[in-house]
Amino acid sequence: MERNLDSLRYDLKEFQIDLTEKQEKQFLEYYDLLVEWNSFMNLTTIIEFDEVLKKHFLDSVSLIKAVDLKEQKILDIGTGAGFPGIPLKIMFPELKITLLDSLNKRINFLNKVIETLGLTEITAIHGRAEDYAQQKDYREKYDLVVSRAVSNLSTLSEYCLPYTKIGGSFISYKSERLSEELLTAEKAISLFGGKVMNQIDFCLPNSEIFRNLLIIRKAKETPNKYPRKAGLPAKEPILK
Repeated sequence: MERNLDSLRYDLKEFQIDLTEKQEKQFLEYYDLLVEWNSFMNLTTIIEFDEVLKKHFLDSVSLIKAVDLKEQKILDIGTGAGFPGIPLKIMFPELKITLLDSLNKRINFLNKVIETLGLTEITAIHGRAEDYAQQKDYREKYDLVVSRAVSNLSTLSEYCLPYTKIGGSFISYKSERLSEELLTAEKAISLFGGKVMNQIDFCLPNSEIFRNLLIIRKAKETPNKYPRKAGLPAKEPILK
């Protein structure tokens, strides 16, 4: 049965984006690889075609509501099956993207996707966020750090802000409003050099799926002792 991307094409118009034939082909190839690899390893619980289009591909690209995506150097932390990094790369080929994940099997999948789709200036690296952040080639080198990982905001800030250059931004994809979580994370965000700038609340086009993009600006350097050693940001988040 022929699958079509009419719904994705229609939804993207709400972001003032049009799909090219090449991009359509890349999204379909990505979906096929996702289904194939998900049959023997855990990549996602969302696998039905239309749901992947909406909840993974469109959701990833919704970052356009928060930032002008032009020729930026982006790090996607806890990328998993490549969200949001790979859909962003497909839609905005000029972006330079690094995908970071702690599970090597997922990195193998991501490298296969990158090769099959013919993507350039995108790299998948295996490791923990706490470790790479201490390396000079990665620390405070990114214009934009993004994460769709499910974790509390304090922990995510400790993972992400050390990679964000001063004047750059860390943007967290969330599925709920953040009044309480933000309150408890304010101390950590400030400690790591961040300043909360804005929350952009919306529903994904033609749905009732709520999304929140939290924009944290990097205002000053992150102290060298952060992030703490592997495991501590998640086990012992810094709270108010």
